[in-house]
Amino acid sequence: MEAKKIRSTFIEFFQSKQHQYVPSSPIVVKNDPTLMFTNAGMNQFKDAFLGNETPKFARVANSQKCLRVSGKHNDLEEVGVDTYHHTMFEMLGNWSFGDYFKKEAIEWAWELLTVVFKLPKERLYVSVFEGDQGDGLSLDTEAYNFWKKIVPEDRIIMGSKKDNFWEMGDTGPCGPCSEIHIDLRPEAELAEIPGKDLVNNDHEQVIEIWNLVFMQYNRLSDGSLKELPAKHVDTGMGFERLVRAIQQKSSNYDTDLFAPFLNAIAKKSGKVYGNDEQTDIAFRVIVDHIRAISFTIADGQLPSNNKAGYVIRRILRRAVRYGYTFFGFQEPFLYELTSLIAEHFGDVFPEVRQQQEFISKVIYEEEASFLRTLENGLKILDQIKAELQEKNDTVIPGKTAFELYDTFGFPLDLTSLIARENGLSLDEKGFLAEMEKQKTRSRAASESETGDWVLVHEDEGVEFIGYDFLESFSNIIKYRVVKEKKGEKYQVVLDKTPFYAESGGQVGDKGWLISDNEKIRVIDTKKENDLIIHLVDKLPSNPEVKFSAEVDRKGRALSMNNHTATHLLQSALKEVLGDHIQQRGSLVSPDLLRFDFSHFGKLTEEEITKVEEIVNTKIRENIPLVEKRNVPIEEAKSMGATALFGEKYGDFVRVITFDPDFSVELCGGTHVPYTSQIGLFKITSEGSSASGVRRIEAITAKAAEDYLRGQENLVKEIQELLKHPKDLKKSIEALIQEKNDLKKEIELLYQEKAGAVKGELLKEFVAGEGINTLIAKVDLPNADSLKKLGYELKNEVENPFIILAANIDGKPQIAVIIDEELVKSKNLNAGQIVRDLAKEIQGGGGGQPFFATAGGKNLAGLENVVSKARELYL
Repeated sequence: MEAKKIRSTFIEFFQSKQHQYVPSSPIVVKNDPTLMFTNAGMNQFKDAFLGNETPKFARVANSQKCLRVSGKHNDLEEVGVDTYHHTMFEMLGNWSFGDYFKKEAIEWAWELLTVVFKLPKERLYVSVFEGDQGDGLSLDTEAYNFWKKIVPEDRIIMGSKKDNFWEMGDTGPCGPCSEIHIDLRPEAELAEIPGKDLVNNDHEQVIEIWNLVFMQYNRLSDGSLKELPAKHVDTGMGFERLVRAIQQKSSNYDTDLFAPFLNAIAKKSGKVYGNDEQTDIAFRVIVDHIRAISFTIADGQLPSNNKAGYVIRRILRRAVRYGYTFFGFQEPFLYELTSLIAEHFGDVFPEVRQQQEFISKVIYEEEASFLRTLENGLKILDQIKAELQEKNDTVIPGKTAFELYDTFGFPLDLTSLIARENGLSLDEKGFLAEMEKQKTRSRAASESETGDWVLVHEDEGVEFIGYDFLESFSNIIKYRVVKEKKGEKYQVVLDKTPFYAESGGQVGDKGWLISDNEKIRVIDTKKENDLIIHLVDKLPSNPEVKFSAEVDRKGRALSMNNHTATHLLQSALKEVLGDHIQQRGSLVSPDLLRFDFSHFGKLTEEEITKVEEIVNTKIRENIPLVEKRNVPIEEAKSMGATALFGEKYGDFVRVITFDPDFSVELCGGTHVPYTSQIGLFKITSEGSSASGVRRIEAITAKAAEDYLRGQENLVKEIQELLKHPKDLKKSIEALIQEKNDLKKEIELLYQEKAGAVKGELLKEFVAGEGINTLIAKVDLPNADSLKKLGYELKNEVENPFIILAANIDGKPQIAVIIDEELVKSKNLNAGQIVRDLAKEIQGGGGGQPFFATAGGKNLAGLENVVSKARELYL
């Protein structure tokens, strides 16, 4: 059975059990501070488990894109080394929200695996939670008894808290689980060791395929467990492992999910998968990682230097490194595999097909950049090797390896590999110690302790009224305290709120909660999952009374200006640059708007001007906002509404229109009633944000007026400085020409001075056996003149060996120039010499064996440079 058929059969089976199929949510998580990426199928249903929302369906099934490369669930280092872990994988799952429980979950799982998929019963094992004294929990007898009716008792394994008790996090819903494992060993091995003894022991052929989680408890912040009022089922089955079992393969990578990618790499490299273990690891790393990279870019996360973007960049670089080392790929190659991603996954995950060209370009740019980094890193390693040889040392310090990793993105395993090739070793313990120091610093910076919610009023959900009102009388449903290193923060949830929570790029509202006795400042409003949380400067003295919730009107109005202007900007960009423009990120605040979009070229001044003209024309047309709420998603798409890739939309959406022929978008933000309220739009900057992504920053209304007035005042000041010339531009051009002419005159004077210095220095060469040595201190105007002087001296003397200690405009520099023949015959190296002498000026440098330079901080040390050089080389 092909993988596509296995996936559809799973979904159809649960649809026959009255489950609603729900498409996968984006792999990139938004509005959940506890996660960077979706790492389990249950993530999109988290609010239902937490009680923050009422689930639309009591029974659900889906195939969820997951990524496990950070935090608690981090499989990155196992990927490629074994044959059953992945960074990106699909999790097949079925859920019950307060409907069925253990009996049905167990029976249906067994029916699907053994009856529908026809997996051999004699190769399956199940586990149940054995209990935990610390939590006061005993054996999950309910699950055990259900399993006893299905499988022999010798196939039921007692599982520890580590393996058979699932928790969402340090706090929150949790419960015992039953895992289903399969023994895929060859028939001849089955009698040697019972499969039961290999379960949960990291055996590559005895693997878990399905986990049935029974959520029946809530973990409180003090560690105690409390029974949930409604019990839920959350199951997750690794799609890749299931396909392997059904297709009777010995590895996930042997299935039709990975074979096309392995074949493509084999064809490009000329190497065969299955011939060499180290090369096979490289094959597996690349075909796994290209999936993770492609899916995350499609869902809106671009490679970058921080947070989730850094994780993706690290995965990409890991794949490039394996290709570079084991296949000799010195040009970008990963991007070529994106067409296979679109071909094999585009039907079930259309975003990878729709964005294939963009994904390919982003990956190409990242690959090209990192390959240049690899080259630079190799040069640095050459310098390190030379320094070690000077000391008769063969161990690269851990701190040095960590600096290569942290500063240049140079992987430890590549540093280790190159070290071995050069007869060196690496202090891995020292590297790991430096890595742990960095982790400790990160943990210390982010440590916080979140208290439990304190319930004040009955929690019947939160009503957002901020589209229509900026004030409301509200009750506080609950509040909590978050303790951080900088102090305590306070959060409250209202039953009804006009405050817009940060979402879709628009910042959260600020304002006040006011009662008869006190006024509490709302510092920010955020969305955690789907819960609107107000960050306040203090807790109310009496949270049970009603509060007047009042949004800061000025801040909201400015944000509305900028948000509507963002919509107009996107449409204008499409009109000027083309329909390939897609939003890749945005920030909408009272002060400015920032818009990231897919485009591979810098905008010209003419294009920027044209975009501004279009937006300002639409502002002057005073177009009214047409807002439609609760529009069925398919109807919204038929209206031509622009949806953002990476956003998860529900069955009903909000459609914002400013001229149906110009701007129709899905949006949950706040907007002006008429475009004329924006007043004025002005782009202040345009530049690169990431590979294949440009960024525009702009301002509106009074901020735009102030900006233009500032530019006008600047022109007036320049006119005053130039005595009010008739033609300001011509006057400035004349000044620039005068400056350039004077610069040329100065250069001629410098050359004359350098020529005079050269004449004197030629007299100071000291002749020796086959070598003419010059060691001198000189005063020169710039670094270029030092280099030029050195080469001119070299060209006029036979077998020169030159060391110049130069005072360049009050800063010390050293240059070492050696004839190429002397480098070979006398075993001299300018780079090593200059690094040694640079210690006298508190500096460093390097270069080639025949020419090297160094700079430093201590000008007075130049005298020591000269005396030390003469002592060593004269």
